[in-house]
Amino acid sequence: MPIERTWIALAIAAVVALVVALVVTAVLALIIRLVGRRRRWPGALVKRARVPFRVFLVVVLLWVAFTVSAPAGDWTAGIDQTFLILTIAAGAWLVCALALFFEDVALARYTIDRPNNRIARRMRTQVLILRRLAMAVVIVLAIGAILLTFPGAQAVGTSVLASAGVVSIIAGLAAQSTLANVFAGMQIAFSDAVRVDDVVIVENEWGRIEEITLTYVVVHIWDDRRMVLPSTYFTSKPFQNWTRRNSELLGSVEFDLDWRVTPGEMRAELEHILARTDLWDQRVSVLQVTDAVGGFVRVRILVTAVDAPTLFDLRCFIREEMVAWLYRASPQSIPRTRVRMIDEEPDIAPPVSGEEPEAHPDAGGLFHGDRDAEGRASMFTGPIDMTRDR
Repeated sequence: MPIERTWIALAIAAVVALVVALVVTAVLALIIRLVGRRRRWPGALVKRARVPFRVFLVVVLLWVAFTVSAPAGDWTAGIDQTFLILTIAAGAWLVCALALFFEDVALARYTIDRPNNRIARRMRTQVLILRRLAMAVVIVLAIGAILLTFPGAQAVGTSVLASAGVVSIIAGLAAQSTLANVFAGMQIAFSDAVRVDDVVIVENEWGRIEEITLTYVVVHIWDDRRMVLPSTYFTSKPFQNWTRRNSELLGSVEFDLDWRVTPGEMRAELEHILARTDLWDQRVSVLQVTDAVGGFVRVRILVTAVDAPTLFDLRCFIREEMVAWLYRASPQSIPRTRVRMIDEEPDIAPPVSGEEPEAHPDAGGLFHGDRDAEGRASMFTGPIDMTRDR
Protein backbone atom coordinates (compact mmCIF):
# COMPACT_ATOMS: atom_id res chain seq x y z
CA MET A 1 0.00 0.00 0.00
CA PRO A 2 2.71 2.55 0.79
CA ILE A 3 4.25 1.97 -2.66
CA GLU A 4 0.86 2.42 -4.35
CA ARG A 5 0.24 5.60 -2.35
CA THR A 6 3.64 6.87 -3.39
CA TRP A 7 2.90 6.33 -7.08
CA ILE A 8 -0.55 7.89 -6.69
CA ALA A 9 1.00 10.91 -5.02
CA LEU A 10 3.58 11.21 -7.77
CA ALA A 11 0.86 10.97 -10.44
CA ILE A 12 -1.26 13.63 -8.74
CA ALA A 13 1.77 15.88 -8.38
CA ALA A 14 2.62 15.40 -12.05
CA VAL A 15 -0.95 16.28 -13.13
CA VAL A 16 -0.95 19.34 -10.90
CA ALA A 17 2.41 20.40 -12.36
CA LEU A 18 1.10 20.04 -15.91
CA VAL A 19 -2.04 22.04 -15.14
CA VAL A 20 -0.05 24.78 -13.43
CA ALA A 21 2.34 24.92 -16.40
CA LEU A 22 -0.53 25.31 -18.86
CA VAL A 23 -2.24 27.96 -16.75
CA VAL A 24 0.95 29.96 -16.22
CA THR A 25 1.76 29.79 -19.93
CA ALA A 26 -1.72 30.93 -20.95
CA VAL A 27 -1.73 33.80 -18.43
CA LEU A 28 1.71 35.02 -19.52
CA ALA A 29 0.75 34.84 -23.20
CA LEU A 30 -2.43 36.84 -22.51
CA ILE A 31 -0.54 39.47 -20.52
CA ILE A 32 2.09 39.83 -23.25
CA ARG A 33 -0.58 40.22 -25.93
CA LEU A 34 -2.48 42.83 -23.90
CA VAL A 35 0.65 44.84 -23.13
CA GLY A 36 1.72 44.97 -26.76
CA ARG A 37 -1.68 45.06 -28.38
CA ARG A 38 -0.68 47.50 -31.11
CA ARG A 39 2.75 46.04 -31.71
CA ARG A 40 4.04 43.01 -33.53
CA TRP A 41 6.71 41.80 -31.13
CA PRO A 42 4.34 40.11 -28.60
CA GLY A 43 3.03 37.75 -31.24
CA ALA A 44 6.56 36.98 -32.39
CA LEU A 45 7.67 36.32 -28.79
CA VAL A 46 4.76 33.96 -28.16
CA LYS A 47 5.39 32.16 -31.43
CA ARG A 48 9.11 31.69 -30.77
CA ALA A 49 9.13 30.92 -27.04
CA ARG A 50 5.79 29.22 -26.38
CA VAL A 51 6.86 25.61 -26.84
CA PRO A 52 10.34 25.81 -25.21
CA PHE A 53 8.92 27.81 -22.29
CA ARG A 54 6.19 25.22 -21.72
CA VAL A 55 8.71 22.40 -21.83
CA PHE A 56 11.04 24.21 -19.44
CA LEU A 57 8.20 25.04 -17.05
CA VAL A 58 6.81 21.49 -17.11
CA VAL A 59 10.23 19.97 -16.42
CA VAL A 60 10.88 22.35 -13.51
CA LEU A 61 7.43 21.81 -11.98
CA LEU A 62 7.65 18.05 -12.36
CA TRP A 63 11.04 18.15 -10.69
CA VAL A 64 9.59 20.17 -7.80
CA ALA A 65 6.59 17.85 -7.52
CA PHE A 66 8.84 14.80 -7.46
CA THR A 67 11.11 16.33 -4.81
CA VAL A 68 8.13 17.19 -2.60
CA SER A 69 6.11 13.97 -2.96
CA ALA A 70 8.75 11.25 -3.46
CA PRO A 71 10.17 9.61 -0.33
CA ALA A 72 13.89 9.72 0.27
CA GLY A 73 15.86 6.82 -1.15
CA ASP A 74 18.87 5.79 -3.17
CA TRP A 75 16.89 5.76 -6.40
CA THR A 76 15.93 9.43 -6.11
CA ALA A 77 19.49 10.57 -6.92
CA GLY A 78 19.27 9.21 -10.45
CA ILE A 79 15.85 10.83 -10.95
CA ASP A 80 17.18 14.17 -9.69
CA GLN A 81 20.12 13.98 -12.09
CA THR A 82 17.75 13.17 -14.97
CA PHE A 83 15.56 16.16 -14.12
CA LEU A 84 18.67 18.35 -13.86
CA ILE A 85 19.83 17.28 -17.33
CA LEU A 86 16.36 17.88 -18.77
CA THR A 87 16.22 21.30 -17.12
CA ILE A 88 19.59 22.31 -18.60
CA ALA A 89 18.55 21.13 -22.07
CA ALA A 90 15.16 22.86 -21.90
CA GLY A 91 16.79 26.03 -20.57
CA ALA A 92 19.27 26.04 -23.45
CA TRP A 93 16.37 25.58 -25.90
CA LEU A 94 14.54 28.52 -24.30
CA VAL A 95 17.62 30.74 -24.47
CA CYS A 96 18.08 29.90 -28.17
CA ALA A 97 14.42 30.70 -28.81
CA LEU A 98 14.80 34.06 -27.08
CA ALA A 99 17.91 34.75 -29.16
CA LEU A 100 15.89 34.09 -32.31
CA PHE A 101 13.16 36.43 -31.05
CA PHE A 102 15.60 39.28 -30.40
CA GLU A 103 17.07 38.68 -33.85
CA ASP A 104 13.62 38.99 -35.42
CA VAL A 105 13.00 42.24 -33.53
CA ALA A 106 16.33 43.66 -34.64
CA LEU A 107 15.89 42.65 -38.27
CA ALA A 108 12.32 43.97 -38.42
CA ARG A 109 13.67 47.49 -38.01
CA TYR A 110 16.11 47.10 -40.90
CA THR A 111 14.48 45.85 -44.07
CA ILE A 112 16.52 45.37 -47.25
CA ASP A 113 13.64 45.68 -49.73
CA ARG A 114 14.38 49.33 -50.49
CA PRO A 115 16.96 51.10 -52.68
CA ASN A 116 19.21 52.68 -50.03
CA ASN A 117 19.66 49.74 -47.69
CA ARG A 118 23.36 49.82 -46.84
CA ILE A 119 22.80 50.23 -43.09
CA ALA A 120 20.10 47.56 -43.09
CA ARG A 121 22.37 45.09 -44.87
CA ARG A 122 25.19 45.78 -42.43
CA MET A 123 22.94 45.27 -39.40
CA ARG A 124 21.46 42.11 -40.89
CA THR A 125 24.93 40.65 -41.46
CA GLN A 126 26.09 41.44 -37.93
CA VAL A 127 22.90 40.14 -36.31
CA LEU A 128 23.07 36.86 -38.20
CA ILE A 129 26.70 36.33 -37.21
CA LEU A 130 25.97 37.18 -33.56
CA ARG A 131 23.00 34.82 -33.52
CA ARG A 132 25.05 31.90 -34.76
CA LEU A 133 27.82 32.74 -32.33
CA ALA A 134 25.38 32.98 -29.41
CA MET A 135 23.76 29.67 -30.32
CA ALA A 136 27.13 27.97 -30.51
CA VAL A 137 28.12 29.35 -27.10
CA VAL A 138 24.81 28.31 -25.50
CA ILE A 139 25.00 24.78 -26.91
CA VAL A 140 28.61 24.34 -25.81
CA LEU A 141 27.84 25.61 -22.30
CA ALA A 142 24.77 23.37 -22.06
CA ILE A 143 26.76 20.29 -23.08
CA GLY A 144 29.49 21.19 -20.60
CA ALA A 145 26.95 21.69 -17.81
CA ILE A 146 25.31 18.34 -18.59
CA LEU A 147 28.66 16.56 -18.54
CA LEU A 148 29.53 18.12 -15.20
CA THR A 149 26.42 16.55 -13.64
CA PHE A 150 28.13 13.16 -13.83
CA PRO A 151 30.54 12.50 -10.93
CA GLY A 152 33.24 11.00 -13.18
CA ALA A 153 33.14 13.95 -15.58
CA GLN A 154 34.25 16.38 -12.87
CA ALA A 155 37.56 14.55 -12.42
CA VAL A 156 38.00 14.42 -16.17
CA GLY A 157 37.30 18.11 -16.38
CA THR A 158 39.92 18.86 -13.76
CA SER A 159 42.55 16.86 -15.63
CA VAL A 160 41.63 18.52 -18.89
CA LEU A 161 41.96 21.97 -17.38
CA ALA A 162 45.36 20.98 -15.96
CA SER A 163 46.59 20.11 -19.44
CA ALA A 164 44.81 22.95 -21.23
CA GLY A 165 48.05 24.32 -22.67
CA VAL A 166 48.90 21.14 -24.56
CA VAL A 167 45.31 20.60 -25.65
CA SER A 168 45.02 24.15 -26.99
CA ILE A 169 48.21 23.78 -29.03
CA ILE A 170 47.07 20.48 -30.52
CA ALA A 171 43.59 21.85 -31.25
CA GLY A 172 45.05 24.96 -32.83
CA LEU A 173 47.28 22.97 -35.17
CA ALA A 174 44.53 20.50 -36.07
CA ALA A 175 41.84 23.11 -36.70
CA GLN A 176 43.95 25.92 -38.08
CA SER A 177 41.90 26.42 -41.24
CA THR A 178 38.60 26.10 -39.39
CA LEU A 179 39.59 28.64 -36.76
CA ALA A 180 40.88 30.95 -39.49
CA ASN A 181 37.48 30.81 -41.19
CA VAL A 182 35.71 31.47 -37.89
CA PHE A 183 37.78 34.57 -37.17
CA ALA A 184 37.43 35.66 -40.79
CA GLY A 185 33.64 35.35 -40.50
CA MET A 186 33.64 37.57 -37.41
CA GLN A 187 35.92 40.03 -39.21
CA ILE A 188 33.55 40.15 -42.18
CA ALA A 189 30.59 40.82 -39.89
CA PHE A 190 32.15 43.81 -38.12
CA SER A 191 34.52 45.25 -40.73
CA ASP A 192 31.63 46.13 -43.08
CA ALA A 193 33.62 44.95 -46.08
CA VAL A 194 30.81 42.75 -47.38
CA ARG A 195 27.21 42.40 -46.24
CA VAL A 196 24.18 40.28 -46.95
CA ASP A 197 22.55 41.26 -50.28
CA ASP A 198 25.71 43.02 -51.51
CA VAL A 199 26.36 42.78 -55.25
CA VAL A 200 29.84 41.34 -55.77
CA ILE A 201 32.02 39.87 -58.50
CA VAL A 202 34.07 36.92 -57.30
CA GLU A 203 35.95 34.46 -59.48
CA ASN A 204 34.67 36.39 -62.55
CA GLU A 205 31.08 35.66 -61.51
CA TRP A 206 28.38 38.29 -60.80
CA GLY A 207 26.07 37.63 -57.89
CA ARG A 208 24.64 38.66 -54.53
CA ILE A 209 25.74 37.70 -51.03
CA GLU A 210 22.99 35.35 -49.92
CA GLU A 211 24.32 34.05 -46.59
CA ILE A 212 27.27 34.75 -44.30
CA THR A 213 28.20 32.21 -41.64
CA LEU A 214 31.14 31.85 -39.30
CA THR A 215 33.00 29.61 -41.76
CA TYR A 216 31.69 30.25 -45.29
CA VAL A 217 29.87 32.74 -47.50
CA VAL A 218 27.19 31.80 -50.07
CA VAL A 219 27.06 33.90 -53.26
CA HIS A 220 23.85 33.66 -55.31
CA ILE A 221 25.02 33.81 -58.94
CA TRP A 222 22.80 35.62 -61.45
CA ASP A 223 21.83 32.33 -63.16
CA ASP A 224 20.61 30.80 -59.85
CA ARG A 225 23.83 28.94 -59.09
CA ARG A 226 25.31 29.12 -55.61
CA MET A 227 29.02 29.66 -55.06
CA VAL A 228 30.19 28.66 -51.59
CA LEU A 229 33.43 30.34 -50.57
CA PRO A 230 35.38 30.11 -47.31
CA SER A 231 35.27 33.20 -45.15
CA THR A 232 39.01 33.65 -45.57
CA TYR A 233 38.47 34.33 -49.29
CA PHE A 234 36.97 37.75 -48.52
CA THR A 235 39.80 38.66 -46.15
CA SER A 236 42.74 37.49 -48.25
CA LYS A 237 41.76 37.97 -51.92
CA PRO A 238 40.52 41.00 -53.88
CA PHE A 239 36.90 41.09 -55.02
CA GLN A 240 34.53 43.69 -56.43
CA ASN A 241 31.74 45.07 -54.25
CA TRP A 242 29.32 47.12 -56.32
CA THR A 243 27.22 48.22 -53.34
CA ARG A 244 29.93 49.06 -50.82
CA ARG A 245 28.68 52.60 -50.11
CA ASN A 246 25.42 52.81 -52.01
CA SER A 247 23.44 50.79 -54.49
CA GLU A 248 23.41 53.37 -57.32
CA LEU A 249 25.63 52.36 -60.23
CA LEU A 250 26.93 53.86 -63.48
CA GLY A 251 26.96 51.69 -66.60
CA SER A 252 27.99 52.07 -70.24
CA VAL A 253 26.65 51.00 -73.63
CA GLU A 254 29.13 51.14 -76.52
CA PHE A 255 28.67 51.05 -80.30
CA ASP A 256 31.22 50.78 -83.15
CA LEU A 257 29.59 52.73 -86.01
CA ASP A 258 30.41 54.15 -89.42
CA TRP A 259 32.06 57.53 -89.85
CA ARG A 260 28.83 58.91 -91.28
CA VAL A 261 27.07 58.65 -87.91
CA THR A 262 25.60 61.82 -86.43
CA PRO A 263 26.20 61.96 -82.67
CA GLY A 264 23.72 64.82 -82.24
CA GLU A 265 20.84 62.74 -83.61
CA MET A 266 21.87 59.77 -81.43
CA ARG A 267 21.93 62.07 -78.39
CA ALA A 268 18.40 63.26 -79.13
CA GLU A 269 17.20 59.69 -79.60
CA LEU A 270 18.81 58.72 -76.28
CA GLU A 271 16.70 61.36 -74.54
CA HIS A 272 13.57 59.93 -76.12
CA ILE A 273 14.52 56.39 -75.09
CA LEU A 274 15.17 57.35 -71.47
CA ALA A 275 11.91 59.26 -71.30
CA ARG A 276 10.01 56.03 -72.07
CA THR A 277 11.42 53.92 -69.22
CA ASP A 278 11.36 53.97 -65.42
CA LEU A 279 14.64 52.07 -65.17
CA TRP A 280 16.69 55.27 -65.40
CA ASP A 281 17.11 57.18 -62.12
CA GLN A 282 17.61 60.52 -63.94
CA ARG A 283 21.07 61.16 -62.50
CA VAL A 284 23.46 60.73 -65.44
CA SER A 285 22.83 60.55 -69.19
CA VAL A 286 25.87 61.12 -71.42
CA LEU A 287 26.65 60.23 -75.06
CA GLN A 288 30.23 60.74 -76.21
CA VAL A 289 32.47 59.73 -79.11
CA THR A 290 35.36 58.10 -77.29
CA ASP A 291 37.39 56.78 -80.25
CA ALA A 292 37.65 57.10 -84.03
CA VAL A 293 40.32 54.73 -85.35
CA GLY A 294 40.44 51.53 -87.36
CA GLY A 295 37.64 52.53 -89.71
CA PHE A 296 34.97 52.84 -86.97
CA VAL A 297 33.67 55.51 -84.64
CA ARG A 298 33.11 54.35 -81.07
CA VAL A 299 30.12 55.92 -79.34
CA ARG A 300 29.72 55.41 -75.59
CA ILE A 301 26.53 55.99 -73.61
CA LEU A 302 26.71 56.42 -69.83
CA VAL A 303 23.56 55.98 -67.73
CA THR A 304 22.75 55.34 -64.06
CA ALA A 305 20.24 53.20 -62.17
CA VAL A 306 19.26 52.55 -58.58
CA ASP A 307 20.93 49.13 -58.36
CA ALA A 308 22.82 46.54 -60.38
CA PRO A 309 19.86 44.48 -61.72
CA THR A 310 18.04 47.64 -62.82
CA LEU A 311 21.20 48.93 -64.48
CA PHE A 312 21.63 45.69 -66.44
CA ASP A 313 18.03 45.86 -67.70
CA LEU A 314 18.46 49.54 -68.57
CA ARG A 315 21.61 48.87 -70.61
CA CYS A 316 19.88 46.10 -72.52
CA PHE A 317 16.85 48.33 -73.16
CA ILE A 318 19.00 51.19 -74.49
CA ARG A 319 21.01 48.83 -76.68
CA GLU A 320 17.89 47.28 -78.23
CA GLU A 321 16.15 50.60 -78.83
CA MET A 322 19.26 52.25 -80.27
CA VAL A 323 19.93 49.36 -82.65
CA ALA A 324 16.34 49.54 -83.90
CA TRP A 325 16.66 53.31 -84.39
CA LEU A 326 19.94 52.96 -86.33
CA TYR A 327 18.40 50.41 -88.65
CA ARG A 328 15.24 52.47 -89.12
CA ALA A 329 16.32 56.12 -89.14
CA SER A 330 20.09 56.14 -89.71
CA PRO A 331 21.12 53.18 -91.86
CA GLN A 332 24.23 55.03 -93.04
CA SER A 333 25.58 54.75 -89.48
CA ILE A 334 25.67 50.96 -89.55
CA PRO A 335 29.33 49.89 -89.56
CA ARG A 336 30.78 48.83 -92.90
CA THR A 337 34.05 47.23 -93.93
CA ARG A 338 35.59 48.95 -96.97
CA VAL A 339 37.91 47.13 -99.42
CA ARG A 340 39.96 48.81 -102.19
CA MET A 341 40.05 46.82 -105.44
CA ILE A 342 43.15 47.21 -107.72
CA ASP A 343 44.19 45.57 -111.01
CA GLU A 344 46.30 42.46 -110.84
CA GLU A 345 50.03 43.21 -111.24
CA PRO A 346 51.80 41.55 -114.26
CA ASP A 347 54.10 38.67 -113.60
CA ILE A 348 57.84 39.52 -113.71
CA ALA A 349 60.11 36.85 -115.19
CA PRO A 350 62.86 35.75 -112.83
CA PRO A 351 66.44 36.67 -113.90
CA VAL A 352 68.56 34.16 -115.79
CA SER A 353 71.17 32.49 -113.68
CA GLY A 354 74.45 34.45 -113.68
CA GLU A 355 72.82 37.74 -114.76
CA GLU A 356 72.13 40.63 -112.47
CA PRO A 357 68.55 41.87 -112.54
CA GLU A 358 67.96 45.17 -114.28
CA ALA A 359 67.30 47.99 -111.95
CA HIS A 360 63.90 49.56 -112.39
CA PRO A 361 64.19 53.25 -113.22
CA ASP A 362 62.00 54.08 -110.20
CA ALA A 363 63.52 51.44 -107.95
CA GLY A 364 65.98 53.78 -106.23
CA GLY A 365 66.23 53.55 -102.47
CA LEU A 366 67.81 55.72 -99.85
CA PHE A 367 71.24 54.03 -99.84
CA HIS A 368 71.11 51.60 -102.81
CA GLY A 369 69.54 51.09 -106.22
CA ASP A 370 71.13 53.94 -108.22
CA ARG A 371 74.21 56.19 -108.21
CA ASP A 372 72.49 58.98 -106.25
CA ALA A 373 71.65 56.51 -103.55
CA GLU A 374 75.19 55.15 -103.52
CA GLY A 375 76.48 58.70 -103.22
CA ARG A 376 74.39 59.19 -100.15
CA ALA A 377 75.71 55.90 -98.78
CA SER A 378 79.33 57.08 -99.33
CA MET A 379 78.76 59.76 -96.73
CA PHE A 380 78.54 56.96 -94.17
CA THR A 381 80.74 54.24 -95.72
CA GLY A 382 83.47 56.16 -97.63
CA PRO A 383 84.00 57.26 -101.26
CA ILE A 384 82.56 55.23 -104.06
CA ASP A 385 84.91 53.41 -106.48
CA MET A 386 83.86 55.06 -109.75
CA THR A 387 86.03 52.71 -111.85
CA ARG A 388 84.31 49.51 -110.84
CA ASP A 389 81.90 49.75 -113.83
CA ARG A 390 84.63 50.54 -116.40
